Amino acid sequence: MADAAMLTRAFRHVGFFYRTGDEYAATVASFLRDGLAAGEPVFAAIPPAGIGLVTDALGADAPRVQFADMTEMGRNPAWIIPRVRAFTGEHSGQRVRYVGEPIWGARSPAELREATRHEALINVAFAGMDADILCPYDTAGLSHAVIDDAMRTHPLLLSDGVHEASPMYTVPFRIPSSCSLALPAPPNDAMFHTYRTDLSEVRALVLKHARDAGLTDARANDLVLAVSEVAANTLRHTQSEGTLTIWHDPDEIICEIHDEGTITDPLVGRRRPAPDALGGHGLWLVHQVCDLVELRSDRSGTTVRMHMAVRPRPVGG
Repeated sequence: MADAAMLTRAFRHVGFFYRTGDEYAATVASFLRDGLAAGEPVFAAIPPAGIGLVTDALGADAPRVQFADMTEMGRNPAWIIPRVRAFTGEHSGQRVRYVGEPIWGARSPAELREATRHEALINVAFAGMDADILCPYDTAGLSHAVIDDAMRTHPLLLSDGVHEASPMYTVPFRIPSSCSLALPAPPNDAMFHTYRTDLSEVRALVLKHARDAGLTDARANDLVLAVSEVAANTLRHTQSEGTLTIWHDPDEIICEIHDEGTITDPLVGRRRPAPDALGGHGLWLVHQVCDLVELRSDRSGTTVRMHMAVRPRPVGG
């Protein structure tokens, strides 16, 4: 059972399980309206269909809420925490209220892994802050595994109008195994290349495969830049070779770098580094230019998997 003290801490992270559009609209609108009544800045990042439902439910109060399309703001889940931190920074000294819906049925398996990881990292990024965060989950459209992970990443749950401590949130800040275990293996036809001192061939290979996959020149160059930044870390921080792996399908191209280095900061790439910071700029840039980044690091080394879509995915929601 989650620590009951979570119910009274300044920071509240609530998973809201809903079944119908009416339930969704009424509960989210009530949450936002309570914030407005308390004089709190309120922000809702939800898919377009949800924005329509909630603005209708809010009526005349809707213009007082800041809305964002989560299918754009959170297309790469690593973009969400920086955007919410920017909002809290704009209202320093005030309690803030935020609705974030990063998971919807059309998410790819890789996106679901990272969106779930994002939900776990919310507890790290906003620990101790004066904030209420509500995260809606469509129990009619999402799998039982996704709902179980929501119970593991949210200290508090709201269902059928009742708040309770999550029985599955046993260890604060734990990342669920669904998004912390080793990534699925690359396909058998993936291209592999090892490097140690010269990154020119790494860049050339990425550019060639990006163009073959159908990326525009601008997006191909962004992918080259991202892979080069990660591979450069191999040269800076390890004494061994790195491995580049590339594969693609009609929807996306994926480039993966693996080396023997380790990364210990769970929020690396999801927190904008200060201009004078000694590190962190490279992985911040990687997360900004790629459509999705998966990072796993342990005693066996670090794997960074960078995704670029050839064409936009349907967003649903």
